[in-house]
Amino acid sequence: MRNSFLDLKVLIIFCISLLSKELHAQLGFCQGNSGDPIFTETFGTGTNYGPPLPAGTTTYNFIGNSGPQDGQYTVGRNTFSYGWTLPSDHTPGDTNGKALIVNANSIAEEFYTTSVSGLCENTTYEFSSWLINILPSSGCGGNGVPVNVQFEIWDNTNTNLLASGATGNIFSSATTTWEQYALVFQTSPGQTSIILKMINNAPSTNPCGNDLAIDDIVFKSCGDYISVSDGMSNASISICSSQTPYSTVLTATPDFTVFSNHFYQWQESTDGITWTDIIGETNINIALTGITTMTFYRTKVAESIVNVNNASCNTISDMFQVNVELAPTMPTTECWETATFNDTSCSWSVTGTQPAAPTDLECWETTSFNNTTCVWEITGTQPMQPTLECWETATFNDTSCSWSVTGTQPAAPSDLECWETTSFNNTTCVWEITGTQPMQPTLECWETATFNTTTCSWDVMGVQPVAPVDLECWETTTFNSTTCLWEVTGIQPTAPTGLECWETAAFNDTTCVWEITGSQPIQPTLECWETTTFDNVTCSWDVTGVQPVAPVDLECWETAIFNTTTCSWEITGIQPSAPTGLECWESTTFNNVTCSWDVTGTQPEEPTELNCWEITNFNSTTCSWEITGTQPEEPSDLECWESTFFNVDSCAWEITGTQPLEFRDEILTFCEGDDIELIATSSIMNPEYIWDSGEISQSITVDSQGTYVVEVTDGCLTEIITFIVSEIENPIIDNIITQGSSIIVNLANNGNYQYSIDGLNYQFSNVFIGLPSGLYTIYVKSNDCDAVVTQEHFHFYIQKFITPNADGDNDFFVLNVSQFFTSSEVYIFDRYGKLLFSAVNSNVFWDGTFNGVDLPTSDYWYRIVLDTQEFKGHFTLKR
Repeated sequence: MRNSFLDLKVLIIFCISLLSKELHAQLGFCQGNSGDPIFTETFGTGTNYGPPLPAGTTTYNFIGNSGPQDGQYTVGRNTFSYGWTLPSDHTPGDTNGKALIVNANSIAEEFYTTSVSGLCENTTYEFSSWLINILPSSGCGGNGVPVNVQFEIWDNTNTNLLASGATGNIFSSATTTWEQYALVFQTSPGQTSIILKMINNAPSTNPCGNDLAIDDIVFKSCGDYISVSDGMSNASISICSSQTPYSTVLTATPDFTVFSNHFYQWQESTDGITWTDIIGETNINIALTGITTMTFYRTKVAESIVNVNNASCNTISDMFQVNVELAPTMPTTECWETATFNDTSCSWSVTGTQPAAPTDLECWETTSFNNTTCVWEITGTQPMQPTLECWETATFNDTSCSWSVTGTQPAAPSDLECWETTSFNNTTCVWEITGTQPMQPTLECWETATFNTTTCSWDVMGVQPVAPVDLECWETTTFNSTTCLWEVTGIQPTAPTGLECWETAAFNDTTCVWEITGSQPIQPTLECWETTTFDNVTCSWDVTGVQPVAPVDLECWETAIFNTTTCSWEITGIQPSAPTGLECWESTTFNNVTCSWDVTGTQPEEPTELNCWEITNFNSTTCSWEITGTQPEEPSDLECWESTFFNVDSCAWEITGTQPLEFRDEILTFCEGDDIELIATSSIMNPEYIWDSGEISQSITVDSQGTYVVEVTDGCLTEIITFIVSEIENPIIDNIITQGSSIIVNLANNGNYQYSIDGLNYQFSNVFIGLPSGLYTIYVKSNDCDAVVTQEHFHFYIQKFITPNADGDNDFFVLNVSQFFTSSEVYIFDRYGKLLFSAVNSNVFWDGTFNGVDLPTSDYWYRIVLDTQEFKGHFTLKR
């Protein structure tokens, strides 16, 4: 038995480069923005298996357990058969979510078919699904058949294939993961439903493998990628409530990958989930003012104006968020603080520091902070200093904050010299010492004197130093009475410098001088090309020089011999003399191979392309052929239209020409009821004018269409100008009709006209699309004329469907025309004729409920009576 299990699901972008380009080149995701899902299949939730797919969805048989055989399927949240690995379904947020589990047959066949309705015609859609190969890499001995699924989108007749593509081989892996695949297609005109087919594209004789699961099949409209930004290219912005009310201009920028036209409906939201249309904002730009709270903005976009509010056809742009952060209350500040609000951080910045309390206070001082003046105040007085004795001092004690008196009368000095006496002076507060030491006697430098306190007299002692005896030959001695030392003077004679490398110096202690000895080495004998240089480093002679190289580029007649006297090579030989008596066209060249002169040259060829009147003669002086002869004189007495040419056969001038006559047409138009001036312009100098009506002026004025001819001439040149004049008719409105939500203007005549519904903005198309019901004035004018014709038209149409899902698109059945009729009645019934809603002489905004309960998806019937006109029909309610 061959096991198969398929799970297919749609949500995120598929990297097409990961699969074989050949196998699934047509697969791909919508490259722009998508709309809300218009069809979703998640296969439900629950712990059981099933229910079976609706009849006609598959040719495979349903089995109510986890182990379908070949050609069977089940619907469940997991499988435990055959070693399959299904981690979970794919639907985000599902509890016990299910997927479609398929065991494909061994032949290529269609295994899943479903219809999708509610689409819009001429609209691009994206189909997508998630798929997983549930066979582990170890299954089937590692040789399992890979999964390969073909997707096909057919029209509702099942005859026209709109798009197709294959996944390519999806091989088993150790870790099974869901992969998303997508296909983009476009509906045809008049087509509102399609058929989706999935085909097993991996037939094989191998009975094992091709096991897959599918989940989350989704259809969404596909349009351009549409970014939303402000004037600074921001995709969102955060502001502070201090910057409100905030104003900005947003721009929707499509990339034109899908849509060629773009129609917009801007929306706003307070939570990014529930959206509300902004009435009247249908342009590419939107000017926003008065924003005070967090708000989200986006725009619905469609290629046709009638589809802007149709969720099945439109796409949604990127979202632009204006985040408003509430500014905090200004904080209370101290007198030294200042508060500044920062719009960027949306917060108060408090700056400032309390002045520091003074720290270098005296002990008697105290401080207090004055919040009024915002400064520290210092108070207190130092205690008074006491009266002192002369030997006393007073010091203020900062610790006890009092004066400390210190001091003791100085003690009488006791260490007096033998000759001193003392007395206390109360004025100076010191003991005064009096007495003089006996005078010291005069001494030699080597003598010292010591005062003897016992005898109270000086003792002298000392011996003169002995003079030095071991002197050098250049030294002498002298006794210095100042330093009391023998001084040795004299300097050894300086050794000689700048000696040659072969010289040496030695000091003679007897003569007391330096003696130099040595001789330079003898210079060697040289060749004529050699030179010698004495090297003071090696203290030897260096011989340099190379015999001159014998010349090699000799002429063929030359020889070379070396001369030792001149020390050079001498070249001898004479070139052979060049030949003489040459022709003027000849030249000579010496041939170094044969060592002789070569004579070359050819006489110039005689010219052959001569004019009929020319002859040639060779000039040996100039070495060229000379051409002589004169062309016959050209005739000059010609008519203005005549010209001449020279006939080389007859060697004479011939006269040709016909009197000129030029024809030119000018096509002109003029507006109905006006006239037009016809002006004959020409390059002819000093012309005369003759009109077919007899006028002889350059211009005439006419007020009727027709053909007018004028002849312009100066007697020689003549130009015939034909004016073809036609009248531009004013537009004639034949009829104006309503077709759905569009107004079509039909004219009774043909022309290049423009159309408007406000008299200001004109368009070339005669169709106005996506207009609400109401009374309109239609304006039509010519592109080239100012005349405008107008006609009123009452535009009335009834919706074909509503989708009351609170997304702002078609949430209500709307009929807003009661103001245009004397009486109006609107009645809505279900398919069984039960009256669900009625309105008399008032506008209608029905939300698809009855007694506050949502009505189900179905068709509902209406009866509308406007004065004497009655309208009956039905529309679809979708949920």
